[in-house]
Amino acid sequence: MRFRSRPLTRGLVWLLALGWLAVTLLPIAFMLVTSLKSQQDMFSGSLWAWPERFDWSHYLSVLRGGYAGYLRNSLLVVSASVLLIVATSTMAAYALARLRFRFNHALIGLIVAAMVVPLHVTLVPVYLMTRNLGLYDTLFALIGPYVATSLPVSIVILTEFMRQIPRELEEAAEIDGSGPFTIFRQIFLPLSGPGIATVAIYNGIHLWTEFIFAYVLTSSPGMRTLPLALWDYQGEFSSNIPAMLAVATLTSLPLLAAYAVGQERIVKGMMAGVLKG
Repeated sequence: MRFRSRPLTRGLVWLLALGWLAVTLLPIAFMLVTSLKSQQDMFSGSLWAWPERFDWSHYLSVLRGGYAGYLRNSLLVVSASVLLIVATSTMAAYALARLRFRFNHALIGLIVAAMVVPLHVTLVPVYLMTRNLGLYDTLFALIGPYVATSLPVSIVILTEFMRQIPRELEEAAEIDGSGPFTIFRQIFLPLSGPGIATVAIYNGIHLWTEFIFAYVLTSSPGMRTLPLALWDYQGEFSSNIPAMLAVATLTSLPLLAAYAVGQERIVKGMMAGVLKG
């Protein structure tokens, strides 16, 4: 009976996986197909109908418009934010995981508590702080909130990862006369590569589609990031839905590529602490 149940269990797992794949791909297929419809096909036919002909004019209009500027802004903001997140979270995680000081556990508790603070609660104070600093409607206005809101989960991930690094390596380095900074640079940074890659990819994907801070802290078209590019095709009384979905498709392509390349690293980084434990 046990051998007979294995093919049945495997078939059920495959069936559930294929069902989940269909649920995941359906919105992507709808977005892609609708972006290739004309405005007339969009409103005259069925919502799920196949377009009579592929209309690439929406993509040409998007690429000839301000999309390049939005893409540049997103690349600059996300790259700078991810670099700061990785640099800050690795040093903080090393201190929390290995260095002994007072209030170590209390500080970790505060960082974990910061993960459950609703993002919208911080909008008003962040907006007022940005105005007072003279950073409103600049790309620098986004980097600070992006780094601050991403640090708690990044520090928690890397702290748990660094705790699993054998302490014997650290003790051997101390016998050789290495200080904390040398140990961090020569031992913990190389061995924490999977965890650092996880933090970088996770935050990069999350910040690429961030909307609420970009909406509140910027106003001019020259400072908009990709999630705000949809405004160019939304009027007061009508919206160019195929063009908006063309923008969404172009915006999603880097995410899909990044996830396809880095999904294995994300899973390994998330599971590293559990497997070593």
